[in-house]
Amino acid sequence: MTAALWRDVRIRSAVTQIAIAAAALALGAALVGNVIENLARLGINAGFQFLARPAGFGIVQSLVEYSEASSYGRALLVALLNTVVLSAAGILIATIVGFIIGLARLSTNLLISNLALAYIEIMRNVPLLLQIFFWYFAVLRPLPPPRNSIAVGGVAFLSNRGFYLPAPVFETGAGIVAAVATAGLGTAIGLVLWARRRQRATGRRVRVGWPALGLVLVLPALAAAATGFPVSWDVPKLAGFNFMGGIVVIPEFVAMLLSLSIYSAAFIAEIVRAGVLAVPTGQVEAARSLGLKKRQITRFVVVPQALRVIVPPLTSQYLNLVKNSSLAAAIAYPELMLVFAGTVLNQTGQAIEVMAITTGLYLLASLLIAAFMNWYNRAVALVER
Repeated sequence: MTAALWRDVRIRSAVTQIAIAAAALALGAALVGNVIENLARLGINAGFQFLARPAGFGIVQSLVEYSEASSYGRALLVALLNTVVLSAAGILIATIVGFIIGLARLSTNLLISNLALAYIEIMRNVPLLLQIFFWYFAVLRPLPPPRNSIAVGGVAFLSNRGFYLPAPVFETGAGIVAAVATAGLGTAIGLVLWARRRQRATGRRVRVGWPALGLVLVLPALAAAATGFPVSWDVPKLAGFNFMGGIVVIPEFVAMLLSLSIYSAAFIAEIVRAGVLAVPTGQVEAARSLGLKKRQITRFVVVPQALRVIVPPLTSQYLNLVKNSSLAAAIAYPELMLVFAGTVLNQTGQAIEVMAITTGLYLLASLLIAAFMNWYNRAVALVER
């Protein structure tokens, strides 16, 4: 009877899976026990209570209020926001540049095509860390000091301390303008979505470009005029050896943004080129036979079909860009790896907790990007599943 039961594929599969799961649990329990024993031997208290203790160190770039008296938890928030801003800006710029270079690579103009090819081959074959060092040490650090900074229009100043820009100062009535702008943007998005649904249902195209543009630009401008333009500008001024006022974009951020964007754009360009070439030539010829212009063929025929090929590998490039942002520790940009997995870990000694939090945050960011791109991929699919 036992042999007969073992010959049953389902029973044999269930027993095998239970045995593997039990072995994995035993191994995990052994590792956890070993970690607990080592922590006790070293006198390290496990837990996340350290996040409430004062950090005692400063951070050169902070998007929220932070000082040396702030907690380690606050330092984690600052580092996370710096990573998010760097990654989001890098993704946006890399996407725009990558699409432009990818289309230039397909140009019939030999000069443009070869220049795009040279850009792709150079950027994707030079290590990213080397590109980071190039922008930081060879381009940004040799800039003049603040006293001899490069003035841009008399309101912005570029030096080796960073790029100083005017900061907006919101006065009474700015909330009304913001509310009107938000309402206008929401209405414009709703109008565009309605026009698309109507076109799909009736086949007739409704032109809503100008009304949408008016809602986004004209309506807030009228609200600002009605409230007396409640926004002034704090222009940076040289005081001693540095500028005071305004906002500053530190060189480390600029170097990382340029490196990540330019490097990732080279890979995105090849993805775009492959996606466009994947569109059957018969589709383009059919569009030409219908009398469509080149711009219309690109917008309504080539791009919708190319996106099916472009989006999946594009997701991988976005994920790589976020993970590559951890290289910013090499030039002391205060992102997640440098601040939390570096300074906080060295000060607290809470290696398990710090690495668990850092790993979890990177994993969460990657999962959110993947989820959004999967949703977008389903949205642009020509055939619904």
